Amino acid sequence: MLMMTETAFMTATRFSRKSFVIKSCEQVEFIHPVPAASLVELIGYVEKVGNTSLRIHVDIFLEKMLEEGREKVVSGSFTLVAINEHHKPVKII
Repeated sequence: MLMMTETAFMTATRFSRKSFVIKSCEQVEFIHPVPAASLVELIGYVEKVGNTSLRIHVDIFLEKMLEEGREKVVSGSFTLVAINEHHKPVKII
């Protein structure tokens, strides 16, 4: 979950170049277990843009070191709110 949260923050920041706080984490689905020391790839993308918030979807893919391909193992959505230096919500665009 920590890596998913970090990916959500990076995705939101790259999209709007603003600071964010997390409002909620929704619909996290653990599709398959992720063994320790696995090679994973996290991909985040913007699902929805509001006035002061973004919904970011994050997928985690597992890649086996000695095999071709990868499979989605975890998926979830995060809502983040853009804030200013006084920690007040600000418009995204």
